[in-house]
Amino acid sequence: MSNEWSCPKCGNKTYETGQFAATGGGLTKILDIQNKKFSTVICMRCKYTELYKASTSALGNLFDFFTN
Repeated sequence: MSNEWSCPKCGNKTYETGQFAATGGGLTKILDIQNKKFSTVICMRCKYTELYKASTSALGNLFDFFTN
């Protein structure tokens, strides 16, 4: 993430980054396979959060399937 980021809501320049995974629809939802991955940028002042879709790998999805 660039040091030039600023919150579009409050203008704050301090942020935290993170990641999370979610299920898609259909069969992945039934089997609880988290094949959608996202990166987050969270404003430290107002908690506004931006989501960015991250790439997933077939091996990672297979690992998720067997660990659920």
